[in-house]
Amino acid sequence: MAKTSDYVSPGLLKVMERAKRDPNERLLSLAHLITPLMLMAAYQDLRKDAAVGVDGVTKEAYGENLEQNIMALHGRMKSGGYRHQPIRRVEIPKEGGKLRPLGISAIVDKIVQRALVWILGAIYEQDFKPFSYGFRPGLSAHDALRALNQMIYQGGVNYILEADIKAYFDSINRKQLMDFLRIRVADESLLRLVGKCLHVGVMDGEDYSESEDGTTQGSIISPLLGNVYLHYVLDVWFEQEVKPRLKGKAYLVRYADDFVMGFELEEDAKRVYEVIEKRFEKYHLELHPDKTRLLSFGKPLASQERGKGPGTFDFLGFTHYWRRSPKGFWVPALKTRKARLRKANLAITDFCKRHRHKPVKEQHAALIRRLRGHMNYFGVNGNIRALRILKAQAERIWHNWLNRRSQRSRLTWGRFKDLLKDFPLPTPQIKVQIWG
Repeated sequence: MAKTSDYVSPGLLKVMERAKRDPNERLLSLAHLITPLMLMAAYQDLRKDAAVGVDGVTKEAYGENLEQNIMALHGRMKSGGYRHQPIRRVEIPKEGGKLRPLGISAIVDKIVQRALVWILGAIYEQDFKPFSYGFRPGLSAHDALRALNQMIYQGGVNYILEADIKAYFDSINRKQLMDFLRIRVADESLLRLVGKCLHVGVMDGEDYSESEDGTTQGSIISPLLGNVYLHYVLDVWFEQEVKPRLKGKAYLVRYADDFVMGFELEEDAKRVYEVIEKRFEKYHLELHPDKTRLLSFGKPLASQERGKGPGTFDFLGFTHYWRRSPKGFWVPALKTRKARLRKANLAITDFCKRHRHKPVKEQHAALIRRLRGHMNYFGVNGNIRALRILKAQAERIWHNWLNRRSQRSRLTWGRFKDLLKDFPLPTPQIKVQIWG
C-alpha cells in the first residue's frame, strides 16, 4: 500500500488540478471519492496507539475484521446512515494552571475525518495563502518563524500588531463555516458528512452535552476547518481589502490561530488596529484585549546603545526582540518565552516527583525524551542560553527529587554529578537555523 499519510488517488489529483486551475470554481462530485480503498488508507494512517473514543474500540480491535468493518462503514456513508458518535472529552494542563479540553473521536469517526481532510485539503491547499503555515503539509512553525524574521529584517517593518484570539476553535460559527465551504464545495453529500463531524455531542464522564458553535480541539478535521475559517475571515480580507487601502508595506504571518502583522507606516498600523476587532466580531470571534496590541518594532539605529532595542512581542512560544550580532549589527532574534520555560520546568518537576522511586535508568530515558522534544523545537540559533538554563534547571530538579527517595542516605551534589556521567542529560544544541 502507498504511504497513507500522502494518500493521493487519481480522483484526488483531478480535484487538485481543477482547484488550482480555477480558484473560483465550485467543485461537484467529491463524495464518491471516498472509496473503501481510501477508508482503508485512512485507517492505516491512524497512530497505533490512537486514543479510544466513547465506544472503547482500539485501532487494533477495529482492525481484527478490517475489511468487513470498512465495507460496512462505506455502505452507511453511501446510504446516508452514517452517524458520528459523541466525542469523549479529556482535559490537559496548560499555562497558568488552567486545563485545555480535548475531544477524542471513536476510531471509525477518525477514519471518516481523515478521508474528509484528504478531499478538502486537495482543494484548499490550492487556495491557502503562502503566509499561512499551520497544519499544512510540508510546513512547520519554524517556517513561520523564518518568514516572520525575514519580514522584519528585510521588509522594512516598523510596527507589529500582535494578536490573540480567545477560545478560537470553540468560537467558530458553524453556519458561517459551512457558508465558507460552499464557496468552493458544491457537493452537498460531502458537506453533510462535514456537518455530521461538526454537530456532535460531547461525553464528559457520564455527562452529555451539545454545543451550537465550535469545532472539537483534538479531532483530525478541526485544524483544516479552522484554517478554512481564518482563510476567509483574515487572510483573504487582508490581501484583498486591507493591503490595497494602505500607503506602505504590510505583511501577515499566520500559524493556525496565532498571527502577527507587520507594517511599514504607523498610520497604516493604526488603521488596521482600529478595524480588525470589528472584522472578527462579524464572525463571532473575539480578540483578547490584554494580548492584542500594537507596538513599535523598527530596526534600531546603528548608534543606538547595546541592549536598548525597542519592545518585544511573543509568537509561537518565542519572544522576539532586537539584539546586536557578533559583528555589531542589529538583528531580529528569538528566545524562549519565560512562560514556556517555566512550563517546561514545572513539567519536569511534576515528572520527577511522581516517578522518583522508579529506577534511575527509567527516569533518565523519560527525561531524555522530554528535554529532546523541547530542544528540537526551541533549539534555534541565538537561543542556546535558554537551552542551557533549562538543562541546568532540569539537573537541579532531578537531583532534588532523587535526594528525597531515602531519608537514610543523602545524595550529595558530588555523587549526583558522578551519576550524570553515566546518565547525562542532552547537551543543548542548535537544531534549526531561523536567520543568518
